[in-house]
Amino acid sequence: MSIKRHGLRTGLAAAVIAGGTLIGGAAHATPPGPGVSGRIIWQHTAGDTDFVLREVTLPAGQATGWHHHDGTLYARVRQGTLSHFDATCASDGVYPAGSAIVEPAGPGNVHIGRNLGATAVVLDVLYVLPAGSPLSVDDPNPGCDFQ
Repeated sequence: MSIKRHGLRTGLAAAVIAGGTLIGGAAHATPPGPGVSGRIIWQHTAGDTDFVLREVTLPAGQATGWHHHDGTLYARVRQGTLSHFDATCASDGVYPAGSAIVEPAGPGNVHIGRNLGATAVVLDVLYVLPAGSPLSVDDPNPGCDFQ
């Protein structure tokens, strides 16, 4: 399961999501749809961990592209509804505004986020990554008939 709704156990992530200050950036995927964008709001390295706060926007009808992350992501849907699909092409969640999302780390968690609605999806995202890791790693379409 690539994404789960559940209470966040990480104090920082819980505080950021509860406060509505997480910002999600566009995952650099294969390829993201036109207009998908991300803006870094804050970043900090502590020991061997990078913390990056981003705002990610997916216009209506667009997608992140297929990708995975080397660390865990904690997100909140600020606006719109995000549809999330795993590498089996199955939906593993539909997340309306106010929903919390956790994306686990690793190449075994390939996924795509899609905006199937008529309004932009805006995500607040906290990336918790090994220091120096990219925000996302591109993956090929696993054979799904959509991008």
